Amino acid sequence: MKKIISLLLLVTLLFTFTACKKDDSLTIAIPNDATNEARALLLLENLDIIKLKDGADITATINDIAENPYNISFKEIEAAQIPNYLQDVDYAIINSNYAISAGINPVKDALAIENQDSYYANVLVVKEGNENNPLVKAFLAAMESEQVADYINEQYDGSVVSVVEKLTDGYDDTLDYETLKGETISVACSPTPHSEILKIAQQILAKKDITLDIQEYTDYIIPNNVVEDGTIMANYFQHLPYLNDFNAKNNTHLVSIGAIHVEPMGIYGGKQNSLDVIYDRNK
Repeated sequence: MKKIISLLLLVTLLFTFTACKKDDSLTIAIPNDATNEARALLLLENLDIIKLKDGADITATINDIAENPYNISFKEIEAAQIPNYLQDVDYAIINSNYAISAGINPVKDALAIENQDSYYANVLVVKEGNENNPLVKAFLAAMESEQVADYINEQYDGSVVSVVEKLTDGYDDTLDYETLKGETISVACSPTPHSEILKIAQQILAKKDITLDIQEYTDYIIPNNVVEDGTIMANYFQHLPYLNDFNAKNNTHLVSIGAIHVEPMGIYGGKQNSLDVIYDRNK
């Protein structure tokens, strides 16, 4: 009888262990907004952690995952909040601006990071029809300046990268800056790194007696709404895929006037400190 009980106990333990092992998946936190979720999934596909369905691109969702060989579970969280959940998940995919704000160094701390040629460059945005407004052109010239590019590349050391190909001296030769003296242009932005970068352009414009009014927001909705309704002239916080998606969903008429920088998205360790924990699961 004791042998039978011992055998039954052993079978039960083996069954429990097998069941637990089968259900034991690693969790990766990803942004829950459409464009950043797709961006995160594309990063995971490039790392050979998942495979997306044919045709799935910058609109991909977790429903487009065709193969999940490492049995990864996904936790969808608002992009700005992901750093706060890092200790609760195995890994998290975080936008560089939110990583920097949370004291995380994307270059040093990321286990893997996007190529700097990412399609997701952050752009300057105005309402359609305002592209040739003299104040807008002055603002664009300041943001496309060598001073701004140098600041980005020196200050962020690869965490944020300038993408401006034709740098200016800060000014547009086609403008009569005398007629713009005393004028103000308001720009809505995210706190980091956008507000910091804008302060360099603010100094450039101040030399021509033009005021750059920097207004910080912590969400992705209001900065577009205030440009659409004319309260603010421009914004600087988003990449082109997000802008296109926002216009399509909200019937807004916002356009990009120039790409300034890219913030490579990275995957960071939470409970785990190496991607090898994923790759070794099937060995």
